[in-house]
Amino acid sequence: MTTSSVAAPDAPAKSRGGARVAVQKFGTFLSGMVMPNIAIFIAWGIITAFFIETGWTPVGILGGFGETNGVANPGVVGPILTYLIPLAIAIQGGRMVYETRGAVVGSIFAMGVILGANGTIMILGAMICGPLGAYVIKQVDKIWDGKIKPGFEMLVNNYAAGILGFVLAMIGFFWLAPIFKAIANGLGAAVEFLINNSLLPLASVIIEPAKVFFLNNAINHGVLDQLGAAQVKESGKSILFLLEANPGPGLGILLAFTFFGVGIARSTAPGAIIIQFLGGIHEIYFPYVLQKPVLFIAVILGGATGVATNVAFHSGLVAPASPGSIFAVIGSTAKDSFVGVILSVVLSAAVSFAVASFFLLASRKRDLANGGGDMSAAMAKLQANKGRDVNAATAGLLGGNAPANDEEAQAALGGVGSASTATATRVENVVFACDAGMGSSAMGASVLRNKVKKAGIEGVTVVNKAIANLDGTEDLIITQEELTDRARQKNPGAQHVSVGNFMNAPQYDQVVEQLKNQ
Repeated sequence: MTTSSVAAPDAPAKSRGGARVAVQKFGTFLSGMVMPNIAIFIAWGIITAFFIETGWTPVGILGGFGETNGVANPGVVGPILTYLIPLAIAIQGGRMVYETRGAVVGSIFAMGVILGANGTIMILGAMICGPLGAYVIKQVDKIWDGKIKPGFEMLVNNYAAGILGFVLAMIGFFWLAPIFKAIANGLGAAVEFLINNSLLPLASVIIEPAKVFFLNNAINHGVLDQLGAAQVKESGKSILFLLEANPGPGLGILLAFTFFGVGIARSTAPGAIIIQFLGGIHEIYFPYVLQKPVLFIAVILGGATGVATNVAFHSGLVAPASPGSIFAVIGSTAKDSFVGVILSVVLSAAVSFAVASFFLLASRKRDLANGGGDMSAAMAKLQANKGRDVNAATAGLLGGNAPANDEEAQAALGGVGSASTATATRVENVVFACDAGMGSSAMGASVLRNKVKKAGIEGVTVVNKAIANLDGTEDLIITQEELTDRARQKNPGAQHVSVGNFMNAPQYDQVVEQLKNQ
């Protein structure tokens, strides 16, 4: 296989992407604590939907209302939300920082905060104390690393973790719990203010654009899930679970491209609808919006319409809808909210479709005349505008011979914003990486795996991972172009390839050809 060294993008490009990458990394860390525990949220949501006093089948001993033998029923809804969910998040956060040892100390620290908060939901506190406790024990262990006499390692390690856990638990119980309790109450009051004053739809101005730049998991699982869980405990449902997860705005965008788009975008949009609306992988429609930034207006108005509908109907979900599939949304809908929730999806899709169609029709003649409406050309233009080095990017996939100009580079790569850093390592481990390692990366890996299999290539594995879990063993990493900078930071020695359209990226075939030639 021909290899080459590819120059890094220039400094201004790095600085432009630095803030975006930093925010993505922070958001991914937050969502990384919550997403592995989504099953707990779902189980808790099912219990809540059925057994609370306003549920489908109220049961006092489970729902936490009424008395049994003269004693108030504690139920299981409250304890799961108050103790199990925060502890599970703290354990995961600690594990992300310092594996099992970090998980143990982090959970002790978080438990002090949970108990000190006296019933206030401490998911936020757990998200801070879990990783922080792990970081502290990691630094403490460095003090005597390699200095313990043989035979005393277990004694020192256990007592160091236990004593430190005790100290952190006391700090959490007496000092931090009141602070986190005040923050939680303040956030809850802010949300109530927005709802009571019909201002919540304005949140779409921030949420919808942030989603398209791959902060969707951070927003949904890092912030909204915690606030939504508190609302469910109080009223049995929460509108916050639908602020980001509503599949309507994305559906409207894809329908507009299906009817009024041109080129690759139009041909791939119908298949993307199935993946986005039924499968719940919202990332599939992000490149369509990035193709024409004016479509941010469509998703913002669509999202705001959905939120306003739910506010008007006082509707909500009992648990997070993850992934954001229409099936997950309906399955998590509170029993008195089906009309409002379904209307919020339909109306948000209709508004997004109408606005996006207007913009697509307004530019349709120009797009057909100069190819500017084509997905590939538009994504390449967007990539170039962001300061990426298209020529250097192309060299890695074309055997080290950089094209003479940008037009040649875009033509060679299909113009979907590819970027590549070639290495001298034989490619045997191909990884499709995304923010959470579940949705778009699983789909992309499946598509590429089938192409590799059909080509008769052996000795090459194709898997999907979260970017945060890249460990340096990957030979070739494929990411959506907005995430490539982060993947390159995790494993700068691997070959990196960016794609814009998950379903039909020309880079898949180029990677297969490269694997065949090696």
